Amino acid sequence: MNDPIQTLPAVVRRATERHRGRPAVIDGDAVLDYADLAGRCEAVGRALIAAGVGFGDRVAVWMPNRIEWILAACGAHMAGAVLVPINTRMKGAEAADILERSRAKVLYSIGDFLGQHYPAMLDGLRPPTLETVVVVGSGSPRAGEIAWADHLARGAAVAPSAVHEREAQLHADSTADLMFTSGTTGRPKGVMAGHEPTIRAFTEWARVVGLGEGDRYLIVNPFFHTFGYKAGWVAAFLCGATVFPHQVFDADAVLERIQSDRISFLPGPPTLFLSMLAHPRLAGFDLSSLRSAVTGAASVPPVLITRMREELGIRNVTTAYGLTECGGCATVCDPSDSAETIANTCGKALPGTEMRCVDAQGRSVPPGEPGEVVLRGYHVMQGYFEDEAATREAIDEQGWLHTGDVGVVDERGYLRITDRLKDMYISGGFNCYPAEIERLMAPHPAVAQVAVIGVADERLGEIGCAFVVRRPGAELSEADCIAWCRRQMANYKVPRHVRFVDALPTNASNKVDKKSLRADWACGKN
Repeated sequence: MNDPIQTLPAVVRRATERHRGRPAVIDGDAVLDYADLAGRCEAVGRALIAAGVGFGDRVAVWMPNRIEWILAACGAHMAGAVLVPINTRMKGAEAADILERSRAKVLYSIGDFLGQHYPAMLDGLRPPTLETVVVVGSGSPRAGEIAWADHLARGAAVAPSAVHEREAQLHADSTADLMFTSGTTGRPKGVMAGHEPTIRAFTEWARVVGLGEGDRYLIVNPFFHTFGYKAGWVAAFLCGATVFPHQVFDADAVLERIQSDRISFLPGPPTLFLSMLAHPRLAGFDLSSLRSAVTGAASVPPVLITRMREELGIRNVTTAYGLTECGGCATVCDPSDSAETIANTCGKALPGTEMRCVDAQGRSVPPGEPGEVVLRGYHVMQGYFEDEAATREAIDEQGWLHTGDVGVVDERGYLRITDRLKDMYISGGFNCYPAEIERLMAPHPAVAQVAVIGVADERLGEIGCAFVVRRPGAELSEADCIAWCRRQMANYKVPRHVRFVDALPTNASNKVDKKSLRADWACGKN
């Protein structure tokens, strides 16, 4: 690696030196210049030291995308603390569980957001290890809480040298963050990641996807997610781009911001771009500034890449793949790759990353054959926080991280994700991968979005149910959809049920929430 920077505070200080005079973050009327970035973050670090945060203590952040989220995170790192992002969709009991298990000493919480006073959700649930709750934004602090401005004022009594001493204790392998997985399959687990692996991975990621100085980066992915945090503002600070935080995804609002803020760079899951494409007034927006986009998920329909280029006018569309346990990114397509490669794969492994597909016995499968994707390299997690058993289950004795994703690697080393092991269902003895079926259904001219789940069937064991969002003005019946599918795919893959919905449910990362679809099916709501 050519870059000697090994800690995230060092990234902030270098960005301040290199990019002063350029805006680092623009959040509504609030503009933060790179010249002021290190000083603003250092003020938070001093406030944390004043609040009794020691080296290695945990500091949690529970708020939507905004300037204070970034300042709180960077300040925590400068104080030598470990960052604990919390999902804003969590309720009080869920957040309290993470606060208790991480033993977070300080919580930065949004005040009022989406009709909810967030600190109030912890009433009766606040763990005794949580000593300070800092309230950000609207909503007055209550007893036992402190306002953001007052918190910073207390830090003024701490000398800047105290922060510098904490920074000096950090090293490349120091734990930077503790990111709890979504918990869709059980209790969330805390993923530990180091400083230098994050810097190394996203320096390379930014280079490959073409994020650079002067880019105007709209971050829709939530900051509590690796792609909003590490591929988001960390990557922006690494190369001198300007961050535009966006709090709640709405296609209309995103299209307006691309037009008004002249956004040039926009990553997001496929649902983000599909929602934009489905907007009835899409043609009325000026999207000429938008030159680059990155997407990725368990599966990206090839037709989406084509539509992003042709209908959104994005010249540089790149796909990538990763998960929290490997720092958020493991593979990426190069913009110089062919359109076919970008549309049909999620790229090859980042330098320093080993990748292969294995069978149930852990043996490598030949190119072109499906198997579980396993990864090994510098950015694989340090482990799950205080959970050695789960760590051993995820990372084998040879250091391979078992992702739970099913994929195919071609002769060139390019990966195509076909599905999640847990999402596969068996119909009449045949393995059915929902992502493959979704990819085959996506080109239908009346289909805007589709999600497939397996549902119980007395005769076949399980059969497919497709939840379909029609394109604006399109007509499509269940019978016609099934008939079309029979012409496009093997019979065992054809969904036996089609349910039409106005929108697919999504989680806080804007990925389709199949757990919700299964629950709705079980309850007979559809």
